[in-house]
Amino acid sequence: MKSIKLILLFCAGMVSAQETLQLSEGESSPKANLEDVSWIEGHWTGEAFGGIAEEIWSAPLGNSMMFVFRLVNDDKVSFYESGHIQQLDDSIILQLKHFDGNMRGWEEKDQTIDFKLVKLEPNKVYFEGLTMEKISEDQINVWVLIEENGNTGEVLFAYNRMK
Repeated sequence: MKSIKLILLFCAGMVSAQETLQLSEGESSPKANLEDVSWIEGHWTGEAFGGIAEEIWSAPLGNSMMFVFRLVNDDKVSFYESGHIQQLDDSIILQLKHFDGNMRGWEEKDQTIDFKLVKLEPNKVYFEGLTMEKISEDQINVWVLIEENGNTGEVLFAYNRMK
């Protein structure tokens, strides 16, 4: 996948998997709703991949919480993401698409990167390969599991709320 390869070009200092989880073969996502993760709402920034990472999350509306992400390196956008956490029957799923700095999509037109819900705690949500944790009202951590050449590691995005 082009998106994974490009992200990996930015990766440095990955640690082995400690914060992300996967569903077992045949296991279904647990019951959840958008209110369970509404604490993600906000405008967040932090450092990642040698640049500035920014995420903006909406409040739950229309069975989804939408978001946009951008990574800026050397005053240029390296890439964008756009996506949502969507209510899907009695659970939730995180889906996204990547775009380069000129808004050209990385995934095929009808493809998304999907992260199924694995586990939910009061201030932490585990999707397959992506975990979000509320540290305080003004801080969240996001861990993303990335695989390169058979090696797997997590990248931490430590975000602060923009005011």
